[in-house]
Amino acid sequence: MYLVIASDHFGYPLKQVIVDHLREKGVEFEDIGVFSEEDVVDYPDIALRACLGIREGKYQYGILICGTGIGMAMAANKIPGIYAACAHDIYSAERAKKSNNANVLTLGRHIVGPELAKMLVDAWLASSFQGGRSTPKVEKIRAIEKRYMSMEEEEA
Repeated sequence: MYLVIASDHFGYPLKQVIVDHLREKGVEFEDIGVFSEEDVVDYPDIALRACLGIREGKYQYGILICGTGIGMAMAANKIPGIYAACAHDIYSAERAKKSNNANVLTLGRHIVGPELAKMLVDAWLASSFQGGRSTPKVEKIRAIEKRYMSMEEEEA
C-alpha cells in the first residue's frame, strides 16, 4: 500500500502527528505538503493535487487534513474515481472502507485530537472493502458518478 498525505495550513499540525505515526508503523507514504502553518494554501488545491495522484495510480490511498475534514472531502469527491470520507470516530473510519470502499480519509484538526486521529488512521488502514451487500451500493455510487460526468462532458 502506498498512500499520499496532505493538508492545508489549518491541518498541518495534525498532519505532522499522522506523518510521525505512519513512519513509526513503517507505512510507505508521500507527504506532499503543506510543510508549515505559514504555508497558506486553499484546501481544494491540495485535495486536487493529492487526488490526481490517486487517480493516475501513483498512490492507492490518501489522507487529507484541514480544519474540519469536510472541505477536503467535498473537494476530493469532485474528482472522478475518488471516494473520500470524513471520519471523526473509529466506527465511521472503519465503515468508510468496509462499506463504502473509500480511498481517501479526511480528518479535521479542529475536531479530532492527535491520539484519536492516530486511531482513526489505524482503523481505516486496517480495514478492507467487505463486498457483499455493500457492492451494489458502491456500484450505484459509481453509476451516478459516471452518469453526471458524461452529462457535464456533453454540456462542455
